[in-house]
Amino acid sequence: MTNSQEKVCLITGCSSGLGIALAVDLAQRGHIVIATMRNLSKDADLRAALSAAGVQVTIERLDTQDSASIQSVVNTIIAKHQRIDVLINNAGVGCLLSTENAPDELISQVLDINVHGVMRCTKAVIPHMRAARQGHVVNISSLAGQVGQPFNEIYCASKFAIEGYTEALAAYMTPAFGINFTSVVAGRLSTDFAANAAKLTEGTTHSEHEDYKPTRDKYVVGAQQRAQPEMGIIQSAATAAKVVTDCIHLETPPIRIFSSKWVEDMCRIKIEPDPTGQRMQQAVIDVFLENKEVSEAVA
Repeated sequence: MTNSQEKVCLITGCSSGLGIALAVDLAQRGHIVIATMRNLSKDADLRAALSAAGVQVTIERLDTQDSASIQSVVNTIIAKHQRIDVLINNAGVGCLLSTENAPDELISQVLDINVHGVMRCTKAVIPHMRAARQGHVVNISSLAGQVGQPFNEIYCASKFAIEGYTEALAAYMTPAFGINFTSVVAGRLSTDFAANAAKLTEGTTHSEHEDYKPTRDKYVVGAQQRAQPEMGIIQSAATAAKVVTDCIHLETPPIRIFSSKWVEDMCRIKIEPDPTGQRMQQAVIDVFLENKEVSEAVA
């Protein structure tokens, strides 16, 4: 069953890629969209996409590393619309470096944007969703949040954190307050995310130790092969956005969704018994809130 009611949707990270596609898709479906980005001088691609689609959204500056910036946008939305129905935590950065080679400042930056930024935005909207006894927080995670990958351990750590954060909130906020939480396990998209990740590390690192070279060479060759169009692995931002927006319209959204079949297949070994996360959610509720025996909860 779907819910077609007009929703007030707040999206972070809308200067490029998936953020733009999400803003366009939701606007086309008739929702009120507040598309945000850290730097409003980078809104040209978003405005061009909106113009091409013939839709309008509200564009606001929001820096996920600045609580005051987040609260200002949330306050503005509440003052105008009296509610926030959907928060999509999309803003994020990549990091393709070994732990040994990553500067402490870069590690802190990745974790602050990818983890603390999600928490700041979620913290800002929860009081309003709790009062309304409804809402949906969608966290854009990654295959890297389910599967540890070579040279991606810092990025993986940030996305694994988001997976746990989403599951924990869903375990008590959903049954108590009607707020749904969903993690989107996204694969590689045909956007500039990877290029931006490379820019983030430019000038901040020294060469990897020669001991890493054989393994890194294998990784690079494999990544290049998987990026070939004939492999069918790289996904368009529009296709991934549709997966997210379809989920938002479900009466009972899952805890976890996958942006493509390839991503789901890659995670299958780990998630086969409970692909949507709802079985684990119920088990956690049964054990930690209802004091049932583990054997009974996981039967």
